[in-house]
Amino acid sequence: MTVLDERNRTAPTPGRDQRRTELAQFLKACRSRVTPEAVGLPPGIRRRTPGLRREEVAQLSGVGVTWYTWLEQGRPINASEQVLDAVARTLRLDHTERDHLFRLAGLTPAAAAEPCPVLDPAIQVILDQLAPLPAGVFNHRYDLLRHNAGYDALFPAATRPRLPSGRRNSMWCAFTAPECCSPFLNRDEELPRMVAVLRGAYGRHVGEPAWEEYIRDLSAASPLFTELWARQEVGPPRTSRKVFRHAAVGVLHFQASYLTLPAAPETYLVVYTPESDQDRERMEYVTANPSSPVPAGHVCA
Repeated sequence: MTVLDERNRTAPTPGRDQRRTELAQFLKACRSRVTPEAVGLPPGIRRRTPGLRREEVAQLSGVGVTWYTWLEQGRPINASEQVLDAVARTLRLDHTERDHLFRLAGLTPAAAAEPCPVLDPAIQVILDQLAPLPAGVFNHRYDLLRHNAGYDALFPAATRPRLPSGRRNSMWCAFTAPECCSPFLNRDEELPRMVAVLRGAYGRHVGEPAWEEYIRDLSAASPLFTELWARQEVGPPRTSRKVFRHAAVGVLHFQASYLTLPAAPETYLVVYTPESDQDRERMEYVTANPSSPVPAGHVCA
């Protein structure tokens, strides 16, 4: 495969160097997670690092070793959709991870989201009708854009700015609130999932100043976020189980469902549905009694 020619070098564009760096780190992380046995290779001996070797990925993908090495090093080479598909299959990437790989390789245009999208007033009406079910509208950086009375009752300080920029942001809350004061009871499960969803969205915006500043601020504020971000895991927003504690009623269990809003790109509606009748009754009480005393740390969703 003759792809190392100077003709394959692409013109520099803003964020391209950072995207190549992200691509290199992502490929290395994915390669390290695939065992030889998973792709039909003998385990062998003297493997100094986990996962597949570069030459094994190249062989299984039907590409040259030098080409794949350059790709993983983030060098300025072109990659076709067919070749990236082969690499994605070798690395056992799911749909979200494949999409992330393609975006980092520059095959899908990175569309910049509005920093503050204009939402139809009807969205607030819908949110209000959902109460007492907690519900809110977020962008892909987890900024809280709209919410209803149920959400406000469950997280009574949700309207307070949570970022240095003054934005309300549930990711910032989740990683900067002391563990003793966090409402999350299933943090070990939920926080990695949230970071994986954020990483998937970040692939569309590598190099954009607002996103880069956001990631830097979170990394500086939370060693745990830095650790999870370094894992290079990506995932889609999907229904997940959330377990919260509330000082007035105790433990609450929800299923969080994510609905996209086509009229406002890169935003989504999150609705928290109580798992049991007891959870529903407790949520109704919290919404009907919003003045119930709650520790100041209980602010994140």
